[in-house]
Amino acid sequence: MKAMFHNIEKKLTGLKPGLKAQLTMVTDPRPGHKTFDEVKGSSLKAAVLVLLYHWKGRQYLVLTRRSDHVVHHQAQISFPGGCQEYGETVQQTALRETHEELGIPPESIRILGELTPLFVPPSNYCIFPVVAGMDEHPAFCPSCKEVAEVIEVPLDHLLDLRNVRREAWIINGIEVMVPFYLFKGYKIWGATAMILAEFVELIENMH
Repeated sequence: MKAMFHNIEKKLTGLKPGLKAQLTMVTDPRPGHKTFDEVKGSSLKAAVLVLLYHWKGRQYLVLTRRSDHVVHHQAQISFPGGCQEYGETVQQTALRETHEELGIPPESIRILGELTPLFVPPSNYCIFPVVAGMDEHPAFCPSCKEVAEVIEVPLDHLLDLRNVRREAWIINGIEVMVPFYLFKGYKIWGATAMILAEFVELIENMH
C-alpha cells in the first residue's frame, strides 16, 4: 500500500484528469456550466477527504450515507467533509470534518495531494477533494448526528465499468439522466460521483 500511496502522490503533483473526467458523471442536463476557475473568488468553499486504506487483501475508500439530521443532502452518499472555516486550509478542513464525522484522528492520516476543485452550481460551493491514505483499517466511530452509515468501497469495484449505470430520474420536476456508481444497492451520484470519476481515471493504470 505504501508503494501505491507514493505513486498516487506523484500523480497528484502532475497533470490531473480534471474537469473532463468529472463531466463523465455529470447529470444531463447539467445543473450549470460555470467552472471553478470562473467562480473561485465568489463561491463558498468546502473540502472532502478521499481516504484510502488496505483491508483483507484489497484497497478501499470510505464514503458515508448522510443522516436525516444534516441540513443539506440528507441520506445521500458522500465523502466525509464539509464547509471550510475561517483560517483553515482545505486540507485542514477535510481532516477536521473527517474527525468529526468518523472519529479518525488527523495525525493517523497521510495527505497525498488534491484532485481538481469542483464547482457545484445549485449550492454555489467549490468542493476541494483531498486525497489521503492510512496504513491500517480505520477505527470508525461515526457521529450519529451526521452519519447514518459508513460505506467501504473497494477500488477495484469502482474501476469496473460494469458498475457505472445511468437512469432517468425526476429531479425538481424535471427528467434528468443521472450517471452513478452502483455498489450494493447504493447509487453514488452527483458531486461525489464526479470526484470519483477523476480519481478513478487517475489510478486506473496502476492496477
